[in-house]
Amino acid sequence: MASDPASELGEVTRLLRQVRDGDGAAIETVLAIVYDDLRALARRQLRREYQSRTLEPTALVHEAYLKMVRGAGVDAVDRAHFLALAAHAMRQVLVDHARRRTAAKREDAWKQVTLTDAGPESGLDAGELLALDDALERLDPRQRQIVECRFFAGMADGEIATALGITDRTVRREWVKARAWLNRALYAE
Repeated sequence: MASDPASELGEVTRLLRQVRDGDGAAIETVLAIVYDDLRALARRQLRREYQSRTLEPTALVHEAYLKMVRGAGVDAVDRAHFLALAAHAMRQVLVDHARRRTAAKREDAWKQVTLTDAGPESGLDAGELLALDDALERLDPRQRQIVECRFFAGMADGEIATALGITDRTVRREWVKARAWLNRALYAE
């Protein structure tokens, strides 16, 4: 029996409100509802890696989930916001794994990353991911969220706007600024 997407959206929002009110069990139900979306998000992020993967989508979803619930808590207001938070947690998990891989290899060289042509099929090796993460950490917080939603979660402008509570136009304007800033930060040499 197929579920109604509109009622599912309302259900996620209601459950997230319960989570914010202290109902720890509601997060499990949210996870069950959005699990397929989270796996798709994880597959999209893992497709970018050049090197042989040490994580599978299921493991990335589970590690990101643990990071989200162990941290400051899940403070999402709706499905889009929850997926944006999950994308951020997945990026952190991938960066942690990349740091461990590069620490083991002790590579001195890093490669340049371009966000202009980056799509799901373009790969990032551990060094590139670390360089991008370092640059993202120095970026304006809202611009960083927009880059995470677009680049890591594959969200459209409207979805990003909804998740962050801003307009589509602001998303596009901040994306242009963020891309320019990251280009200067990553290609300064």
